[in-house]
Amino acid sequence: MKVVSLVPSITEALFDLGLTEHEVAGRTKFCIHPAGKVRHIPVIGGTKNIHLDRIRALQPDLILANKEENVKEQVEALMADFKVIVTDIETVEDNDALLEDLGKLFHKEESAREFNLKIREALNQAALNSKLKAAYLIWKNPYMTVGSDTFIDKILSEIGFENFFKDRKRYPEIQVEDLAGADVIMLSSEPFPFKEKHVEELKTVYPDKTMLIVDGEAFSWYGTHIAKCGDYFKGLIDKVNAEVIK
Repeated sequence: MKVVSLVPSITEALFDLGLTEHEVAGRTKFCIHPAGKVRHIPVIGGTKNIHLDRIRALQPDLILANKEENVKEQVEALMADFKVIVTDIETVEDNDALLEDLGKLFHKEESAREFNLKIREALNQAALNSKLKAAYLIWKNPYMTVGSDTFIDKILSEIGFENFFKDRKRYPEIQVEDLAGADVIMLSSEPFPFKEKHVEELKTVYPDKTMLIVDGEAFSWYGTHIAKCGDYFKGLIDKVNAEVIK
């Protein structure tokens, strides 16, 4: 079966489950994992600007898309000619089901079960000393955060944080003063590439707050990626615990 993946984290999951370059026929430019394998796969554009002609030239048997990451009109155009599965992942349970479905579809059920177990282990091995309210920033100019109906919100909760903006939806814009009540401010490495200089900017307003650059992939890449993040989450929690105690 020839598959085109329009979703970076799903591309990674396909290879983790055991598919090869002979089966994954097309990917987006943001599909960067696993690096040694995806480099051989034709690029069909970005997640938001798919080149339909490139996909048509590949004549895939199946296209995997995502409700949030891909443009509805482009996906619908592909549906006229190809079988398209549109995923919608908001919770860890959704992710469990995604891997189960991919396992059945590609006859990789055992691999899917193993990754779901590893994901649970990765999320369960870290523990906060106390419940902390975390503000998770994904964008700058304007600042944007995550609401309760996002996968990132669920990962925050799974590792012991309370989303400071849990009363909001999707990816709301906020002002710097809105961060005043947060215990921890997390600046994600993606989609905006926050750096230490951005931490220093916020420190001028909130010098005593715990602020961290965090790995955006660990919080937002559903599929199999979280199974590889156990040590990262544990290290992050240990760092936050130490900061709070200090």
